[in-house]
Amino acid sequence: MSQDPHDIPASGLDPRLLAIARSVRDAGGRALLVGGWVRDLVALRLRGGAGIPPAEELDLEVYGLAPERLRAILARSGEVNLVGQSFAVYKVSIPKGPGTGAPLIVDVSLPRRETKRAPGHRGFEVEGDPGLSFREATRRRDFTVNAMMHDPLTGETIDPWGGREDLRARLLRAVDESTFVEDSLRVLRAVQFAARLGFDIDAATVALCRGIDLGDLPAERIWGEIEKLLLKAERPSLGLDWADRLGAVSRLFPELEALKGCPQEPEWHPEGDVWIHTLLSLDQARREAASLPRERRLAVLLAVLCHDLGKPATTAVVEGRIRSHDHEEAGIAPTLALLDRLNLHTLGGFDLRAQVVELVAHHLTPSHWFKNRDNVGDGAFRRLARRLEPELLYLVSRSDCLGRTGDFATDAQEWFIGKVRALGVEEKPPGPILLGRHLLEMGLSPGPAIGRITRAVYEMQLDGRVTDLESARRAARDLIAEAGPA
Repeated sequence: MSQDPHDIPASGLDPRLLAIARSVRDAGGRALLVGGWVRDLVALRLRGGAGIPPAEELDLEVYGLAPERLRAILARSGEVNLVGQSFAVYKVSIPKGPGTGAPLIVDVSLPRRETKRAPGHRGFEVEGDPGLSFREATRRRDFTVNAMMHDPLTGETIDPWGGREDLRARLLRAVDESTFVEDSLRVLRAVQFAARLGFDIDAATVALCRGIDLGDLPAERIWGEIEKLLLKAERPSLGLDWADRLGAVSRLFPELEALKGCPQEPEWHPEGDVWIHTLLSLDQARREAASLPRERRLAVLLAVLCHDLGKPATTAVVEGRIRSHDHEEAGIAPTLALLDRLNLHTLGGFDLRAQVVELVAHHLTPSHWFKNRDNVGDGAFRRLARRLEPELLYLVSRSDCLGRTGDFATDAQEWFIGKVRALGVEEKPPGPILLGRHLLEMGLSPGPAIGRITRAVYEMQLDGRVTDLESARRAARDLIAEAGPA
């Protein structure tokens, strides 16, 4: 296969990976990098860039070696774990060495055939075959831009399906129509790749996606692609727009489908219906929450996605104006339904589900409190922090405010976060000053009164009437005296 002018030498790749490739070559095989890293490398070259893309994940496909021979070679490099028994996928962990930083994790596999034998994503019969041609081995890939391979030793990029030209044209195209439709997840992969890369989807692939049954997709696989869309796309709205055009919104997310055509008062929402507002707000949230840890970023993005799910059930024309009274409370049930559809509960110990629901239920609180700010005390902010993280609510509210066309001020949101930060309740309420042990030290006997008094004093603390241990003890003594002898 002839060299393309964009082919590059292997400089910049981890020397431990190159060592594996050389060992494979010396044994008579060929190790090729595959997957998203190759796509990103070719895209970088087409833009005239130098260097190599970040290597979060590296995948090698090895041609010309039997599984036993390959495993023996890999075992000399590091710890080897067999992931796919039937088609030999090895996860290799190579220890760090001089100048190589952290341990290197590489997934190494044989070329393989996949044959659909039963419904669902587990219904494939997979057969590893180190003698497959490059074209036949990549036939099972989803899109041409993901079906390229790169030789780390020679710099050659192997492109059996025209992926380089589709990258140049910024186009997602199915590799093989007959195999593409065998995995329904590819509809959502098309959605998230189109958003992440800013690509179009070619007409034939659009038609394929519209005809694929999505009923066999488990929640975990759906969420995997939605999470990538939310976290990796600069404009997640592009993905949701494609999901709508491919028929995935109506089939997978009826709660979102209901937003389309739901009117809003033009004075406050000149951008149009609730669907359009939600897409604009989601892109704004992507910018607002960019610096947050993953779990909290997802909480903001999901809350913004769901924040107006209550509008279809509450929208009415009142005295000539479009109103959606109490839509935040009405949005709780459809939000729970959507989270159920994704089987979302906790992530990394963070109660994502509870946080999203509370953010949806309170997304108008900053605006309401700002309008009534002379009557909103510090205790309201401290109590709110018992239900949700106020800093996340600030970001949701800002995204809602700015997710529209026109010029809208964020005075309410800035007032809200100013109060939150002044009180130190950005993430959680203040801890209780008075503890049970303090009451025991005061001579109170163990029993239900301990909990009753500590809770009552904590409520005083939230209101600002108790500010230190001395005032907490005074309040406790007063409560004990009011209760009288036990």
